[in-house]
Amino acid sequence: MNHDARPPSATTDILSTHSVFGAPCWVSLTSRDLETTEAFYGAVLGWQWQAAKLGDRFRIALADGTPAAGIAAVATMWQMAVAWTPYFAVPSADEAVARAQERGGTAAVGPLSFPPGRAALLADRDGATFGIWEGELFADWEAWRQAQPAFIKLHTRDAFDAAIFYGEILDWATERPGCCEVHYEGGEVVLRSRGDIVARIESGALGSAPDPSIRPHWQVHFAVADVAACARAAEIHGGSVLSKGSDEAVLRDPDGAQFTVTSRRER
Repeated sequence: MNHDARPPSATTDILSTHSVFGAPCWVSLTSRDLETTEAFYGAVLGWQWQAAKLGDRFRIALADGTPAAGIAAVATMWQMAVAWTPYFAVPSADEAVARAQERGGTAAVGPLSFPPGRAALLADRDGATFGIWEGELFADWEAWRQAQPAFIKLHTRDAFDAAIFYGEILDWATERPGCCEVHYEGGEVVLRSRGDIVARIESGALGSAPDPSIRPHWQVHFAVADVAACARAAEIHGGSVLSKGSDEAVLRDPDGAQFTVTSRRER
């Protein structure tokens, strides 16, 4: 769900999910309060804001003028969890939803039409939430890939089992030209698109843990110039620091959504 982040369709180099598929193509935050969300992420990540055609509760976050993420302040109204959600490009939303359900996943929302495409919100068989997007990608998609986020990481019960689940839904490691490559490195599953690391999958999550940060979930990593400065800004503006190292920090925004900031040199 790209929240209408693309530029006018007169552009000739617009990509679609028929040629770019299986890779993360967008990230979206479901929040409670739009004003608080804008102030927090503006201070922590330096984002600017752009209105979205979906309505007053939606915004596009811009990083140095490049669309970086979508914000939807609908958590209370739609009774949804406050969380960051990655969206994956698929040629057919209907087919992807059917594949997920056949393999033990669930469909929470959709597929629904959001011109110029269709979206659905799903959960894998361990309960981790993710989205799929069928349709046009904004013309500066490559700029988005190089701006933010750096990558996404799935914390799950069994990384190899999860890789099979997502691979069969998203056509990873197939013979289709342009598909994402899957590698096993250092005990993690590493997903590469056009040579870049775009996702990682690691084992160790506990499905029944009371702490949502320990249960299976997708974590969005944003590339930043100064991890320590982002952590300080998060605390000053009502968030919290869950863990911090020299090159990475796990943060929580005022509504409770968890995300990671990663040094650009670690990409």
